[in-house]
Amino acid sequence: MFASLRFIWNATSGHRFRPWRSEYLKWRIETYSGLLADELAARDVLNFVWREKGNLLRFLNWTARMASWTTRHGAGDES
Repeated sequence: MFASLRFIWNATSGHRFRPWRSEYLKWRIETYSGLLADELAARDVLNFVWREKGNLLRFLNWTARMASWTTRHGAGDES
């Protein structure tokens, strides 16, 4: 859960209360859905999040598992 929240916190950097303004999130939505980032409005981002909520939750769970794995296996250790 903490890793998921950390990802959201980092992804919305500078736009915590208006995440639809985040260039990073708009770019991610564009690469995932094909919607043009320059044309995304708050309504479009919120509709996307609602429509893809299952996939987004699976992604956040995956980020939590990866963060846990890297902690256990020493991320960056190349020995």
